[in-house]
Amino acid sequence: MAQHWQEMLPVDRYEVASNGLLFDYDRKVLTLLYQPLIGPMAYSLYMTLWSQIDENRLSSDGSSHHALMNVMDSNLKQIYDARLKLEGIGLLSTYVRTEEGLRSFVYEIKPPLTPSQFFLDGMLNVYLYRKVGKNQFLKLKRFFSDEQVLEKENGYENVTRSFQEVFDSAVPGNPTSHLVDDLKLEEQRVYFDRVNPATIKVDEAHFDFDLLFAGLSEVLVPKRAINKKVREAIAKLSFLYGIDPIQMKNIVIGAVDESSEIQIDELRKSARDWYQLNFSDQLPLLIDKIQPLPHVTTTVEPKTQEEKLVQYLEKTSPRQLLIDISGGGEPSKSDLQIVEEVMFQQKLLPGVVNVLIQYVLLKTDMKLTKAYVDKIASHWARKRVQTVSEAMELAKKEHRQYLDWAEGKQTANQSSKTSTRKKAIRTESLPDWFDKNDNEDQVDKKSSDNEEMEEKKRALQEKLKRFKS
Repeated sequence: MAQHWQEMLPVDRYEVASNGLLFDYDRKVLTLLYQPLIGPMAYSLYMTLWSQIDENRLSSDGSSHHALMNVMDSNLKQIYDARLKLEGIGLLSTYVRTEEGLRSFVYEIKPPLTPSQFFLDGMLNVYLYRKVGKNQFLKLKRFFSDEQVLEKENGYENVTRSFQEVFDSAVPGNPTSHLVDDLKLEEQRVYFDRVNPATIKVDEAHFDFDLLFAGLSEVLVPKRAINKKVREAIAKLSFLYGIDPIQMKNIVIGAVDESSEIQIDELRKSARDWYQLNFSDQLPLLIDKIQPLPHVTTTVEPKTQEEKLVQYLEKTSPRQLLIDISGGGEPSKSDLQIVEEVMFQQKLLPGVVNVLIQYVLLKTDMKLTKAYVDKIASHWARKRVQTVSEAMELAKKEHRQYLDWAEGKQTANQSSKTSTRKKAIRTESLPDWFDKNDNEDQVDKKSSDNEEMEEKKRALQEKLKRFKS
């Protein structure tokens, strides 16, 4: 995976294009519906790019990324990260061309979904509900809707005349030999238009449809019932709620009506009910699934065991890490809640959280203790740890302090307590990314006579080897 500076540089030029006309009402949609999901930085980037398009035009003059950095008062990494969020949520397409070693970009901003499309999306509306809460969500629904006044029951009758009733067509007296050419638009030009905003599509590759079909009876669910729209809904719900093909089978069966058709609304309701039943009536949050590209350090094929572990922690979600460590078992609700709070209250990135999980499990007899996790997480947040390597190095540096926290002790200068802590350090199990050449670890190695702890360490290392391979 490439770093942001490998993707673009301040000297690289860019132009902004619009995929159709953008209206003033779109600003309200972007501000109130999209901004809670993508954050202020990505929202600011979209608005800045939009402002660089002249009124009633579909493209802008060229500029440099350095100028964009000055306008937004941001560094290149922040702009790159924001760009990825806009791309992922369907508000931006990026095109690049390289000529004589110089890169030029075209950023094509796309219109947001309409309010009706957003609130019926089935995924974005769920994330927004979870983000802003019930009361604010209901206020937004009312803000973007109004009472329907032209209903038949209100006594109104449609008396609008048709085109043919108002107009007639006369045969022209002048020759029109050039009419066809005149009606055509010149090449390389497009009319101002409003394109239909693209809904969020989830790649179906992440879901094993073959396994789902293998578990479904043709009698209960005929294959014709799983059409293109149903497949898209299944893929989206699987991503949204983390539902695997085995669990999805019962949800699909429950959504089949008496005519052997799958009702998508019922499919969504069943998936939501399943999730809330399994996760204490909560709804999922929109998060970065894995370590975001700007904070990935393994850009080449890893060679050492530590490099392989770093790459694994960068490419794996915290939830999947817990599953791998437990040998395939689903993590408990309490463990997931601890991880969720760390990611969203302490704002730690997924790869950093993975290092934290591995470290804490080894220090607390394979248990995620909330108080201990929170204490280390808040320390890492204050230190602004953003990469897997930084988290590993800080864990090594602060190892003794973290041991005190694990034992529930306060730092003290008393020699008796110090000697006790040193003794405890010698018998503690350590992650395999600790530097075995450190003096402290040399003492640990010589004094590792606790067979029970060594057995746990070997077992965990075997699991790590299996899922690293």
